[in-house]
Amino acid sequence: MRRQIIITILLLTATVLVTVVYFRHLSNTTQHTSLVMRTIPNDASLIFEFNNDKEFYDIFAGDKLFSNFLGDDKRDELASLRKNLLQNPLMAKYFSGQNLFISLHPQKGNSIDFLLTASVSKEFQSDLLEQLSKQPKNGMLIHTIDIEGQPGYVIYLNDLKKRFYLINRDDHSLSASFSKDIIGNCAKYDYRKEKESFVLLSDRLQSNSLANLYVNYTALTPLFEQLFVNKNTDIFKNFRQFPAFGALTLNYKSDAIMFNGSSQLQSNQDGGYMGLFSNQKPVTNHLKEIFPSTTAYSTSFAVSDPAKFESDLTELQSKSDFNKDRKTILNKIRTETGIPIQKEFSRSLANEFAIVTTHYHEKIGIVQVKDGSKLLAVLTNISKMNSDNTGQFNYEKLPQVLLGDAFYIFKRPYFKVIDNYLVLTNTPSELASYNDSYTNRKFLPKTDGYNEFNNLLAEMCNVSFFIQFKNALQLFKQDMKPSFYDDFNSSEPGWKNFYGASWQFSSSDKNFYTNFCMRLNSDTTAQKSPF
Repeated sequence: MRRQIIITILLLTATVLVTVVYFRHLSNTTQHTSLVMRTIPNDASLIFEFNNDKEFYDIFAGDKLFSNFLGDDKRDELASLRKNLLQNPLMAKYFSGQNLFISLHPQKGNSIDFLLTASVSKEFQSDLLEQLSKQPKNGMLIHTIDIEGQPGYVIYLNDLKKRFYLINRDDHSLSASFSKDIIGNCAKYDYRKEKESFVLLSDRLQSNSLANLYVNYTALTPLFEQLFVNKNTDIFKNFRQFPAFGALTLNYKSDAIMFNGSSQLQSNQDGGYMGLFSNQKPVTNHLKEIFPSTTAYSTSFAVSDPAKFESDLTELQSKSDFNKDRKTILNKIRTETGIPIQKEFSRSLANEFAIVTTHYHEKIGIVQVKDGSKLLAVLTNISKMNSDNTGQFNYEKLPQVLLGDAFYIFKRPYFKVIDNYLVLTNTPSELASYNDSYTNRKFLPKTDGYNEFNNLLAEMCNVSFFIQFKNALQLFKQDMKPSFYDDFNSSEPGWKNFYGASWQFSSSDKNFYTNFCMRLNSDTTAQKSPF
């Protein structure tokens, strides 16, 4: 009996020791990630983190997925860096098992480039780069250079015929880029002057993750401004105005890029329009089932409590520059018609509403209502009516008052009540086009590839952004800067090999559980990964 007690005590002691060591390792991993990430300038919109481990590369060996996502140029650049630097016999042991961070940064002119930030083991010394420069036939020419007052290196890669700039940070990390401007900004960057920083993953998720994605949503706007001719493009505008940071982990599939995680509001921020949906419960999404087959991209919203949404929206607008317009519109309607339109609409609103852009550049607002006939009776009194449940609002900006900033594009729209849906458009022809799609059941779920893509998505969420690349191609041709469109359309492999992408937000403790999915077309041929 005494022996059993001693064995039990020893086992318990061993368990405690293992647990302490394990969680200490987790804490150290997260702390190290934080130290490295804070060297990355805060104009980064996306940061992709992965471990420089053979297991990671083996998983994607022969895989077509990331080759299609990166495109030719970036794929070749990363492959060259891995071969010439990370796998160089002199350097390999210092990078093995270390985390690599690839961050995306907009630049002046028509270019976007990445910053590569690599953690290195404590044994790494700067003179190793000097030794590397003296290696014969290593495919590189290395020279020292001053980069914004810091000692750096310019590395000419023979296989790419490109220059690569590198600086050695004091915190056991290296920062490097093919862009001299980006590496210059990195050299000058001082994280201590910044009020906000990227949200990190929990210790548990960090330790079990194959790769991670960090997102600064508001920094996506400068990125979009680089891509599109019109700086005020409406593509996912609410998404890009969301004052939040996301931290997501990779969920590997051979035919889809999938990330899951959370998005947290920035401190001392009200969350803006997107923040309204953090006060709702996730809702099963059905409205997408009646999107037209020509849908290029869409923004969908879902609320569990329409009355609370309207109340929260009123409070948000009362604090904004739009408040004066809002009061003027509502008072004018009340004076001229006697109708408290906001109260009436709140009673009619069901759980979902969305804005769809088709590949013909049509803008369609679709609002689910509880009783279409009752709402039509109300709208008849504030509109110029035509036949067949169709009319045009008499008052401008009313959709923005009732449904928020996402509906600002409908100034004085035409509308039609179809069953229990209110459909809004800016022209009669757009209204007729959607009516034809609805009547003849020409919906997106009936098109090739949709169901395979939709099966990967969460059934319930509060906000969803969706793009179908084939249908969006013509819009990109019109709206994208020519150099970016040419890359998008002609690169093989490239983004055109994907069916679509979706970003979903589901409310959770005043923040959002977040899912990203981007799936290849079923007919995309396999391509061997260069990694």
